[in-house]
Amino acid sequence: MGIEYKIKFAVPSDYDPGSLFRKLPSPIDRRAMTEIYNYSVEPDGFYFADRLVNRDIAAVALQRFIDEALRVARSVEVVEA
Repeated sequence: MGIEYKIKFAVPSDYDPGSLFRKLPSPIDRRAMTEIYNYSVEPDGFYFADRLVNRDIAAVALQRFIDEALRVARSVEVVEA
C-alpha cells in the first residue's frame, strides 16, 4: 500500500545513477524493519513508491529523484502511477 509516482524524463543513454543513490536517505525504518520507500530506474524515468511509513524521509527521497531528473533533462513530468 502507498502512493506510487512515475518521474518521466529523457534518460540519457550514458546515465549513471550512482551519485543519486549516495544522496538518498535509507529506505528502511530500522526500528520497525519496514520499507519507507522503494524505487527503480527505468528507461523513461524513475519509479518511486512512498509506503506511507515515514512521510518526512519519503519526501526527501522523492525530492532528490525530481532534482536529479531536472539535472539531466530539460523537462520532467511527475504523475501518480
